[in-house]
Amino acid sequence: MRRWKTSSLMTIGLGLAAWLAAYTLAAQPAPPSGAFRVDLPEGAPVALVTADWGQSQVAPRGGALQVDLRSTLLLKNTTQRRIRGVSMLVLAQEVAAGGKASVTVPALDVAPGEAFPLRVDVRLMRPGAAGGTLVEVKLDGVLFEDLTFYGPNRLNSRRTMMAWELEARRDRKVLLAMVERGGAAALRDEMVAVLGRLAAMPRLDIQVARAGRATAQQSTPVRFAALSMPGAPVELTSAEVVASGGELRIPRIEMLNRGARGIRFVDVGWQARDREGRQFVAGSLPAQVQLPAKARVTVERDQAYRITVAGSRPPDFAEVRGFAGLVEFDDGEIWVPPAATSAVTGEQQRLAELYRRKGIEAVAAELKRLR
Repeated sequence: MRRWKTSSLMTIGLGLAAWLAAYTLAAQPAPPSGAFRVDLPEGAPVALVTADWGQSQVAPRGGALQVDLRSTLLLKNTTQRRIRGVSMLVLAQEVAAGGKASVTVPALDVAPGEAFPLRVDVRLMRPGAAGGTLVEVKLDGVLFEDLTFYGPNRLNSRRTMMAWELEARRDRKVLLAMVERGGAAALRDEMVAVLGRLAAMPRLDIQVARAGRATAQQSTPVRFAALSMPGAPVELTSAEVVASGGELRIPRIEMLNRGARGIRFVDVGWQARDREGRQFVAGSLPAQVQLPAKARVTVERDQAYRITVAGSRPPDFAEVRGFAGLVEFDDGEIWVPPAATSAVTGEQQRLAELYRRKGIEAVAAELKRLR
């Protein structure tokens, strides 16, 4: 009897849980008809095949609407060139915070006439009542195999996708040379090494916020060292770095244009080391600059990087090393370092994950396909 009662209670409990879950889903407001729209300009290099909005939701939040846009767009390459990257602007409102988002997909290889999926999973806020079009998905840019670009570039997606593509080509070139010297065994050793570096990296939660005065702990200066990159058009001459607990600030960086061309953007990569010897690939400092040939500039930033290490106390920083990770000249040309830093790059990680899932033959085939 007791066994029957326990089983019955479990059945009732599971049934109640299923009913509550179904009720919760049913209680979510359904998006109004025509709430979402894909807006592609006439003559765009991609065309919309299908758009699935089925998992998207709209909910009131005070006087505003919270829009959870979850969709898969199926796009088609309508040109005669291969596509390497696509960036989309997701827009609910232009001005207020939370009204815009973006989706950028690098490392593509879409042949002419081929269709490819683009996943959109963002949360937006917009004022007013539900009605009409709530969110528009617009094309911001397409990067082709020959590094030409199409699009309004409102998000500076050209710079981002160009940098990713150039870095990926650099990394694949290094790996192909490794295969030529040592065959598949050398490539396998490198993929295992990349997976090892990924596993050894501490799990970080990095939050970027406006810098403020440290009240609980006194800020202390941290040693800064500039890493020299071969052929870098920019030299980091000095920087001010301060730390307070797990918060790191780099309020000032001085840099020198070593070349004969003007520079309008520098992305300063930085790595940190704490007093226990742990290494942190901490992030980057993107800076819009006006840096004429042979000139110097001081970049001031009002940002704090709050770094949390999973399962550990906040790092006590001893040193920060900086390097020029990306440079954009006034004419739009992009420079990236000819060799990767000690950090695992996006392309290295992508290929290492491909090795983990499908083996070394799949990695070798991918390198040949994209050479």
